[in-house]
Amino acid sequence: MANKNLTIWTNAKLSDAATKILRDGIGEHRLIQSGVLEKSILAAGAHDPGLDMADVAFGQPAPAQVIAAGNLRWVHLTTAGYDRYDTPAMRAAVAARDGRITNSSSVFCEPVAQHGLAMILAQSRQLPVALANQMGAKAWPIGAIRAGSRLLAGQSVLILGYGTIARRLIEMLRPFDMRIVASRRKPRGDETGARIIATDAVEGELGMADHVVNILPGGGETAGYMNAGRFALMKRSAVFYNVGRGTTVDQKALESALRCGQIAAAWLDVTTPEPLPPGDPLWTAPNCFITPHTAGGYDTEPVKLAEHFLENLRRFTAGEALVDRVI
Repeated sequence: MANKNLTIWTNAKLSDAATKILRDGIGEHRLIQSGVLEKSILAAGAHDPGLDMADVAFGQPAPAQVIAAGNLRWVHLTTAGYDRYDTPAMRAAVAARDGRITNSSSVFCEPVAQHGLAMILAQSRQLPVALANQMGAKAWPIGAIRAGSRLLAGQSVLILGYGTIARRLIEMLRPFDMRIVASRRKPRGDETGARIIATDAVEGELGMADHVVNILPGGGETAGYMNAGRFALMKRSAVFYNVGRGTTVDQKALESALRCGQIAAAWLDVTTPEPLPPGDPLWTAPNCFITPHTAGGYDTEPVKLAEHFLENLRRFTAGEALVDRVI
């Protein structure tokens, strides 16, 4: 790869500053910009003839076209999630041409972990109650809010998943002296910062957790993972958080768990569908707090996406291991 000038296709919708960084950073490589930029990093792009000429794709290319594009050696996604590309057909096609797919987990792990921590702290310090009072009665409910506030020390958190975001969240939670458990499909024994359990042992931990943080990726294996049965195993005082994918939660079961008091509260950054329709019952479910898929967002996000791609481009041309390789 070292001496080859590559053709790089992109449909990434970047800021002007990030686009300049990208153009300046690719050097002598050729850049093809799609005529139809991604509408959202959460949706795959449309079929584009330019992709058929590319060695490298940066953005959200159409999965079917990636499978068919015989020249395409590397796809770098502008998301942390990659479930629409994680199919047997895609894996077979990529393997057949010695290709690879990377994502942008390194760009999003810090903001999503911070968002998750902010949710946990807001719940523990009763911020929703104080804000609701400010927007409504404007009373001074000092006694109720102080009595309902909790210290994190000694509380238990169960994190569903052990990817880049989960590992960063664990680092942030450790100073609070919490009991931290995380689930992983196949524990390796070299994990740090938390007690790691296999996915099939989660049911035994749900009833002991004060906070259950879902960071599971989307896909067939995780669809509706948090269902009525698993919500029923949680403590009535426990709080559920979702900063992973909306498809991993049975939302009707979650709404029911909130309305009947099976769990104390839920904090959601992701839902299905997105946007969540105004009439969806989760908007009015008791103690359900929703942010509109903003956990991964921050002011320099487009620049970081471009810089992350360029670092992997350097590695790719040098024959080095790529960061955030998923396939």
